[in-house]
Amino acid sequence: MTQQPDPRLARLKAIFQEKAVLRGDFTLASGRKSSYYFDGRKVTHDPEGIALVGALVSEAMERHGLRALGGPATAANPIITAAQLTSQLRGYPVAAFYVRGEPKGHGAGKLIEGNPPPPGAAVMIVDDTLTTGSSILKAIQAVEEANLRVALILVLVDRRQGGAEALRAKGYAVHALLEADSSGNIL
Repeated sequence: MTQQPDPRLARLKAIFQEKAVLRGDFTLASGRKSSYYFDGRKVTHDPEGIALVGALVSEAMERHGLRALGGPATAANPIITAAQLTSQLRGYPVAAFYVRGEPKGHGAGKLIEGNPPPPGAAVMIVDDTLTTGSSILKAIQAVEEANLRVALILVLVDRRQGGAEALRAKGYAVHALLEADSSGNIL
C-alpha cells in the first residue's frame, strides 16, 4: 500500500512559491551568488505558513523521540517557537533554544539562548533554508560544545546545492520538508 502525500506539504509548497521565492541578483549567507532567493521569513511570519511549519516540525520531533530543538538565529527562531508551541498543544512538550551568531556582549554573554536541555540530550536543529550548510554547522559547533547531541537536522527548503550531502558526510541525519531545483522552483 502506498502512502498518500501529506496535503500540508503541498500547501506549504504553494505558500513558499507564492510568497517566498524572489528573483534577481542575490548574495546568499554562504557567499554564493544566486538568481533566486528563498525568503523563509515570508513563510514563517505568515499565519498559515507558520502553523503548518509548527505542526510538521513538532510531529517530526515526536516521530524521532526528540525532546529539544534549536537552530541558528534569526531564521530558525520562528520555526523553533512554532514547533515548541505546537508540541505543547499536542501533549508532547519540548525544550527550545537558539544559537547566536556570536556571544552576547552584555549580561551572561551566552551563545546559546533559551532553555536548552541538559548535557547529553539529543536535539533537532532547524533552519529555513539549506544551501552549503555553513550556518547550520556553526550552530552545531556551539550545540556540541554544550555537550548536546545533534540527532536530526530539519530544514524547510533544501536548495540542493551540496549542503545536505556535506552535513551527511559529517554523520548528521538531514531531512528537508521541501526541495528546490537549480532554477529556484520548489519541487
